Amino acid sequence: ENEQAASRTILMTSMLSLLIIFMLLFHEFKSLRLSAIVMVGLPLALIGGVVSIALTGYVCSIPSVIGFISLLGIATRGGLLLIERYERLRTAEGLSLQASIVRGSTDRLNPILMTALSSALALVPIALGGDLPGNEIQSPMAKVILGGLLSSTLLNAFVVPLLYSLIYPKTYRHDK
Repeated sequence: ENEQAASRTILMTSMLSLLIIFMLLFHEFKSLRLSAIVMVGLPLALIGGVVSIALTGYVCSIPSVIGFISLLGIATRGGLLLIERYERLRTAEGLSLQASIVRGSTDRLNPILMTALSSALALVPIALGGDLPGNEIQSPMAKVILGGLLSSTLLNAFVVPLLYSLIYPKTYRHDK
């Protein structure tokens, strides 16, 4: 009964987190399309988390759900960095859509990789120490975040630029 109540609380918290993330993205970009592009990256992160649970033999537990919630915030940051840079290059610096995507992706590659790598390196000891006393909660959470970091970092590098290029009409594609 307590587990069901905790699961309901975490589900509501997850939904609220997604809503808050979307509202913050909309506040930043003033665009439903740009906010939606960043939000599309979130399921890409969840794919890695689900695969990591399946490969390690864990079931979806409360600690792993907490890992998914943490993962949503980390994955949002990568998409946010890319879209923000594309917009700045396209609007403030007057680059073409294609040039802003190429340059923006290149500019943001190191910060995105460093964030993912530093987070992953911090989580590896926790994920590997799942059999140690006290790590029963931390280990599933760390494994979810590690798997999600891997998938979101790799897939966002392709999906976000592609979706960004598709949201603009053809008239904006060759502007300079």
